[in-house]
Amino acid sequence: MAHGSKKVIYAALAGNTLISITKFAAAIYTGSSAMLSEGIHSLVDTGNQGLLLYGMKRASRKADSEHPFGYGVELYFWAFVVAILIFAVGAGVSIYEGIQKLLEPHPVSNPLVNFVVLGLAFVFEAAAWWIALREFTRAKGRRSYIAAVRQSKDPTVFTVLFEDSAAMLGLIIAFAGLVAAEMTGIEWFDGAASVAIGVVLAGTAVLLAFETKGLLIGEAAAPELISTVEQMVARNEAVTGLNELRTMHLGPHDVLMAISLDFNDALSAAEVEEATSDLEAEIKSHYRDVSRVFIEAQSRRRHREALERDAQRDAETGTA
Repeated sequence: MAHGSKKVIYAALAGNTLISITKFAAAIYTGSSAMLSEGIHSLVDTGNQGLLLYGMKRASRKADSEHPFGYGVELYFWAFVVAILIFAVGAGVSIYEGIQKLLEPHPVSNPLVNFVVLGLAFVFEAAAWWIALREFTRAKGRRSYIAAVRQSKDPTVFTVLFEDSAAMLGLIIAFAGLVAAEMTGIEWFDGAASVAIGVVLAGTAVLLAFETKGLLIGEAAAPELISTVEQMVARNEAVTGLNELRTMHLGPHDVLMAISLDFNDALSAAEVEEATSDLEAEIKSHYRDVSRVFIEAQSRRRHREALERDAQRDAETGTA
């Protein structure tokens, strides 16, 4: 999936670089506020794709003594930075520029140039959007699009998909604003379109920030993975009970798993060790994304007592 993610980002990076240059040239030539907002939007998107590529490179570093579980979470950090930039720069500047145009409206010269640029930009954005959508559809499987976004552990694909969707909507808004201003002679339609583009970007940024925040905090693995591992444990004759199973994504394809098991009391220490190794090997062979498995041998009674002690400690320290 990493290769697919890079393909999506490279496609969006190439398209947005060319589009932003064209939009800025058209905005300077015609004086359109909406076109300037679109140029800023494309420039921010170009920078964002660069940040995602940088995050993927940083996240691919091997684990070391300072970061024994690797650097996978760094991708989530940079995806969150992208969301902040969309909100602060993209939305903020677009709304500001639109308000300035509303306060001091002026006509757009040679609107045909803007229409041609918007049309070409829409074609380029649609091509990048289609690549991102195809990759996302392949990854989502049978899940709905909303469920796939909520459960996705790879922010690169859905970030680009959201960006491109917002870009296409922004182009439609800019086109509508310019057409309205040209047909009615009401100059502030151009500024209103710029404000509307800023609102779209703000909404996109909030949604992306919400999704990447969950990944930064630490999300569990997919329910299907957890269910399958529980079935593996239930089939294991050495295990008499599953006390607890916890998972956390350290990256899109890096899952940390901790399991507490109650083993048959008749087993020797060597047999428990062998059963533990066999179960770990079975889990890792079935799910390559599970990179680390920690299995704890603990009786159900002892595990329950440990949970009660933890709850009491949390209550005493006020962290419950």
